[in-house]
Amino acid sequence: MKIKNIMSENVVSIDKNLNICDCLRVMYKDNLSRIPVTSTNENKKVLVGIISEKDIANKLGSAKYGNMAPSHFHVSTVMVKDLITVDEDDDVTEVAKILIDKNIGAIPVLSDGEMVGIVTKSDFIYLCKAKAYEKISVKDIMTTDIISISADDRLVHARKVIMDSGVGRLLLTEDNELAGIITSKDIAKAFVSFRKHTPDKYQSSQIKELIAGDYMSANVETISQYATVPQLADAMLETGYNGYPVVDDEDQIIGIVTQSDLLKLIYEMETQ
Repeated sequence: MKIKNIMSENVVSIDKNLNICDCLRVMYKDNLSRIPVTSTNENKKVLVGIISEKDIANKLGSAKYGNMAPSHFHVSTVMVKDLITVDEDDDVTEVAKILIDKNIGAIPVLSDGEMVGIVTKSDFIYLCKAKAYEKISVKDIMTTDIISISADDRLVHARKVIMDSGVGRLLLTEDNELAGIITSKDIAKAFVSFRKHTPDKYQSSQIKELIAGDYMSANVETISQYATVPQLADAMLETGYNGYPVVDDEDQIIGIVTQSDLLKLIYEMETQ
């Protein structure tokens, strides 16, 4: 199967000269985690980069840019410029391997050098609804090495853990129980709000006082270890969630399963 058969053709892009607040508004409006960045040249949009919520969280939480207002952060200063792209006729397994090996969430799709679509990990999820996946359960593909922090930890610590581990979400615990989950988007949104409402001279000191638990999502949805892969795919497609904590018979967290785990499974199944 070619990647053009599963890619999203209606690509939302953003101009490199807009600021981060504009970018986040587009992300929230269209429920996007990443957006291709373009530059207008002779009335033609040229692809120049890509920006993700994780890129924004990383930059806004950086001490180097501690006193800079969000309105002064242009998309061009945050975006990833070393673009990885694929051709619309590339095979889905080849593209899946790139996403896995590079640990990225999306790749612009080109045809004759022009962007004609974008493919994300979520675009592959539909493939998991096939009959061949029904005999595979969540416990077979979940990650048991759970990365978590305390709900009382500082937000800058949550940002650092996400950066160092390469994950997009963290589980937050309180008294050894699951209290919530925080994502890169939550962190980016928190930093933007903080910088908007805190005077410049106080930002570098007060940013360290932000607590992760104040920005987490509570009442986290979980999934049973016995759920099948198609059931997991249906849940992700229905809710838009990129990952679920996995529970055992006693509702204890024993792992986490994400789109990345599904993508690795798809690659294994399709290359057998």
